[in-house]
Amino acid sequence: MYREISKLIMYGDMDKDCILYQFGEIFRHYENKTKDQAQLIQDIYTQVKRLLVVATDYGFDHNLWHNYLAFYLVTNENPFSITCEKVGANDGSVNHFAKNDFTVIKNLFDYDFSKIEADLGIDCFSQLSDYHAIQKKELMYNKNVSEKIIALSAQLEAAEDVDAFFAAVTGFYKDYGVGMFGLNKAFRIKEKDGGDVEFVAINNMDKVMLDDLIGYEIQKKKLVDNTKAFVEGRAANNVLLFGDSGTGKSTSIKAIVNEFYPDGLRMIEIYKHQFKDLSNVIASIKNRNYKFIIYMDDLSFEEFEIEYKFLKAVIEGGVETRPDNILIYATSNRRHLIKETWNDRNDVQTQNGMHHSDTMEEKLSLVNRFGVTINYSKPSQKEYFHIVVELARKNGVTEEQMSDETLRAEANKWELSHGGISGRTAQQFINYILGTL
Repeated sequence: MYREISKLIMYGDMDKDCILYQFGEIFRHYENKTKDQAQLIQDIYTQVKRLLVVATDYGFDHNLWHNYLAFYLVTNENPFSITCEKVGANDGSVNHFAKNDFTVIKNLFDYDFSKIEADLGIDCFSQLSDYHAIQKKELMYNKNVSEKIIALSAQLEAAEDVDAFFAAVTGFYKDYGVGMFGLNKAFRIKEKDGGDVEFVAINNMDKVMLDDLIGYEIQKKKLVDNTKAFVEGRAANNVLLFGDSGTGKSTSIKAIVNEFYPDGLRMIEIYKHQFKDLSNVIASIKNRNYKFIIYMDDLSFEEFEIEYKFLKAVIEGGVETRPDNILIYATSNRRHLIKETWNDRNDVQTQNGMHHSDTMEEKLSLVNRFGVTINYSKPSQKEYFHIVVELARKNGVTEEQMSDETLRAEANKWELSHGGISGRTAQQFINYILGTL
């Protein structure tokens, strides 16, 4: 096995802690007889345990060795795989080196573990090749990744030759992409030592779709039209969704990501204290073949906060042009984002002659850099009742269980003691009803 792994070119730059690398080292010691049996067995069991951890995290099943190799292929970011993401394979000399690697990995797919199992008196590889996972709740693992990896693993098992293997892998890269951006919809960031940023996948993001948000058809259409233009490579604008709380602003953003994920749309959620890292984030994603929404939820600033200056420079006005594959979508309960005072509206302060209108203009200049602003206002009582009834029927509450009239009456009582009329209040009321039926 280690001789095969040493032949990898494009996919050979692996960390020494990588499971595949460690298995190669184990087999090198086994074939060269440089470790005793007890140590070899212990080393094998250590890596098998790590493989089982990966399988648990991603819900792998059946042949875990094949699942792992497929996982390695789709998470390995190298010049070949990144070139193929969302585009597929093109003619070029790099394909020769890629096919060399796929020949190696196909040999690893077909590797016969029976000899080492017989020599060491173990059966763990046989167990891995026909593994039956315990059924888990969806929130316990990344189902979105699991389904894709298991499907690719089955394709690669059936590949008759390296050309079929090549077609399956590059087809996956074209459909989904490569690495964490290929497998996941949404990310947060955390700062690493040295000032770099690390992307952390958000597993099991809410699967809400735009149809699940009742009402707000004009607002949703504006958001869809702008996002569709963006993913299709046409001109598009940064978007600010503002208005009353609980009206579906954040839900709309999640729904947009779910709807356009197959078209290569990804979301990166950034908090206010991370705005200083925006330039590093953009530098990390500007050359990838995806469209990225940088998402800022509940965006607002107090008078003493200056983080908005980082945001202004990134949106428009900095020396470096914002890449075409990045837009900023933000939600806020404030129309103007930055807290204003009455003093801002007085042009001159008599004590020192400062022009407060300049201060106000600076504050308003941030919101003016969002090309599309969409207002989500509190629903009327009639709209609120419509949302309640529609949500009830979507969630399986029949008329026999609760008529429209009863739902409206109960929803009216609920909102009086639960924060007033909003889409969020309606959803909370439906959750209560579902819990009592």
